[in-house]
Amino acid sequence: MNRHDVNADSQLVAEWPFPMAAALGSSVRAKGIEREIKGHLSFPDRKHLAVDEGAIRLTFEAGEDHRLTEASKVVEQVLGGVDTLAVLPREVDDILTISPRERLKWTKDGRLKSAGMRTVKLRGRAKAVTFHVFDPRHIEDVQDRDLASVWRNEDAQTTAENRRRAGARAALTRGAKDARKTTAAKKRTGGRDQSPTLREWDTFETEGLLR
Repeated sequence: MNRHDVNADSQLVAEWPFPMAAALGSSVRAKGIEREIKGHLSFPDRKHLAVDEGAIRLTFEAGEDHRLTEASKVVEQVLGGVDTLAVLPREVDDILTISPRERLKWTKDGRLKSAGMRTVKLRGRAKAVTFHVFDPRHIEDVQDRDLASVWRNEDAQTTAENRRRAGARAALTRGAKDARKTTAAKKRTGGRDQSPTLREWDTFETEGLLR
């Protein structure tokens, strides 16, 4: 619900409370909601929109009632669907306090469920960028259940187990390599023991030659 006023400077003002619940506690997503509203306004009207102190505010000069009315309709339309507004990657990172690497890994293995792909052309870049977007209800569920911490612990345990198995495999490989070397050495010596031996040892011992 919005309120239309004329302020002390004879300006026309329309105001709405900012949908804090839709921001999921993220300043990055709050900024994204602001950009979404401005993106639906006509270019000349964007400079008349401000988000400040928990309020969304449109301000026009006196006599611009029609422009205020039309811009207000746009703001209300966006706010009507803000709860279902897709969550962007940077917003996910901020909401869940995770790294981009974790987001990419968990999206790839299905723990973070993608709600589809979006392609945008960024200013200053020759190629468009394609990325996953996410359902806000799914991200809210992950946040409420602190699943990021659970997944992070699972990954740490998996990494430790993989390292243990890799160490065991390396030990087996070294053992097999040493066995092959021993077999090769025996083949070169005809299977004889390479350690030196004394012939007729019994004779030497009987005659006391070694005493």
